[in-house]
Amino acid sequence: MSAIAGIYSMQHGPLDPELGPRLMRQLQRYPADDAGCWQTEKLFLGCRSQWITPQSVGELMPYADPQRGLAIVADAIIDNRSELFGQLQVVREDRDSMPDSLLILLAYEKWGEQAPVHLVGDFAFMIWDYARQRLFGARDFSGNRTLYFRRTGRQFAFCTVMHPLLTLMEGRQGLNETWISEFLASQGRTDVVDLFSTVHQGVEQLPPAHSVTVSAKGISFSRYYTFEIPPPLRLGSDGEYEEALREVFSRAVSDRLRTHLAAGANLSGGLDSGSVVSFAAEELRRAGKPLYTFSSYPLDNFTGFKLGQRVTDERPYIREIIDHVGNIEPSFLNFPDRSSYGEIDEWLEIMEMPYKFIENSYWLKGIYEQAHSQGVGVLLSGQRGNWSVSWGPALDYQAKLLREFRWLSFYRENKLYSRTMGVSRKRMLKLAGRKAFPVLGQLAGGRQEAPLELIHPEFARRTGVLERLGEQESMLATRTVYEIRRAHFQQPHVWNVNGIAATKLSLKYRVWDRDPTNDLRVINFCLSVPEEQYVQNGVDRSLIRRAMKGRLPDTVRLNQTRRGIQGADGITRMLPQWPKFLQEVQEMLRDPLASSYLNHTGLAGCLDRLGSEPAPALIFNTDFRLLTRGLVFYRFLQRVT
Repeated sequence: MSAIAGIYSMQHGPLDPELGPRLMRQLQRYPADDAGCWQTEKLFLGCRSQWITPQSVGELMPYADPQRGLAIVADAIIDNRSELFGQLQVVREDRDSMPDSLLILLAYEKWGEQAPVHLVGDFAFMIWDYARQRLFGARDFSGNRTLYFRRTGRQFAFCTVMHPLLTLMEGRQGLNETWISEFLASQGRTDVVDLFSTVHQGVEQLPPAHSVTVSAKGISFSRYYTFEIPPPLRLGSDGEYEEALREVFSRAVSDRLRTHLAAGANLSGGLDSGSVVSFAAEELRRAGKPLYTFSSYPLDNFTGFKLGQRVTDERPYIREIIDHVGNIEPSFLNFPDRSSYGEIDEWLEIMEMPYKFIENSYWLKGIYEQAHSQGVGVLLSGQRGNWSVSWGPALDYQAKLLREFRWLSFYRENKLYSRTMGVSRKRMLKLAGRKAFPVLGQLAGGRQEAPLELIHPEFARRTGVLERLGEQESMLATRTVYEIRRAHFQQPHVWNVNGIAATKLSLKYRVWDRDPTNDLRVINFCLSVPEEQYVQNGVDRSLIRRAMKGRLPDTVRLNQTRRGIQGADGITRMLPQWPKFLQEVQEMLRDPLASSYLNHTGLAGCLDRLGSEPAPALIFNTDFRLLTRGLVFYRFLQRVT
């Protein structure tokens, strides 16, 4: 709920009194309800507070407690407050008014450096411990809030964002080529694997699920939480699993509605956001408040193109959810004057770094702007749902049955799924077989052509990035989806980019993204559920479909054949700007600095294939993706060099 900053002198002698205020001046670009600071001879803590929860209104931040010998500055919303109240023996008359920062402080007083293990929510905080003369801080398990730092032999400085830390440096520090190499070489949407690094030399970040301890003796880091697959949950019937999912999921949604402002939600036409909205609208109805939903749809003149089973305009499904659930104030938004190309500079200002989600950038930012204008404080989403509440890939489950030689179960699931999808059993058998034994499929397919790289070959060779990333990518190629799912929760870099965008958007618009499908309690529950609950009778994502019976319209709940996709009209939106886009890409290819990082020869080929009148369907083409990612990086270089 805040932009936090601080600086600590690790050596003898006082801290320069100008440094703390210098950090705080850089944070004035973000709206705030209050701003405060606290300092001693060797330590400065500062905060620009955004009051989101009822308990944060009027909260003193930073907060110093001389009786306990502790001081805290926190950017946090804690969701398991009720459990913590009991564990920390908080008297009942104090519970409703207690801010989350004080709850964190009490947790530290009881559990010390193990305190973050007991916290569920989105947080980044730093605590000054008078008695031990040390700073202790942590970032939540999936990195939903950011925490950057700069360390020298004399000082340790930290901040929610990067640019204030850059003002502490003498002269130009330059860019981190290791970070850049991983960003450019990675084919996926993650930024980098090395989560301590950032794009700027001399500025680091605390990775998700990590803590840091700083004292005159030095700086140490610890990973306080690593996902372990919980023991299998054994219940007596399908109905008991459905009820258990409803209970843990509805609680996660309810906890994330805690705000003194209006509550909103992203709403598409699918299971994840629809389920979140269903529980949220019901909870708010009891409080006499509506749920504000925000849904994007394509340009009115967008005719679409063949995308198989993908749906570019989900409004019919969204309207059915709204009518069925009720207590919803909807907003349908298509941002007719916006394009991802026109948003690049604003996004670079927000992110402070290059980004890869350019296809969806215009509507993501547009929804935050609209939510802010309607007085929304928390914006619910279901981004992690595919890996948690709506897990259940049918073909992968059939492949699992094949590998385990469960022939009868495989025969039944394959037959029913083929019938549901309207596809021949022969084709379904072939698809399941390839998933069961991917190595055989690769051998049968012969040698595959290497993908086009965004990174310049010489830069890749000089930094050794392909060797660093190659082992990881080759492992993913041979893993089953169940192993990938496990890694998805155990590897912090998978989560990091979402948290960076969510934190920085919230600072700009005073709207917090809250994702109940990413709740630790929900994730641990979902990982404990037997796979037989997730695929049943030829139905994928079976558990959530059954659990939401009556809560979602059947046209959405039972829909297995049509799935939405956002941003399909991206090229159509860019057509008025296409000559300008082409000109800038050509400038990028001629720029000496950009060309030392980017594969300008390969990108020139991409440009030739797109041409001067690109087809709308090329929005999801590799050529367009590489060119736009390269252009975002080029714009970033222009800003910082």
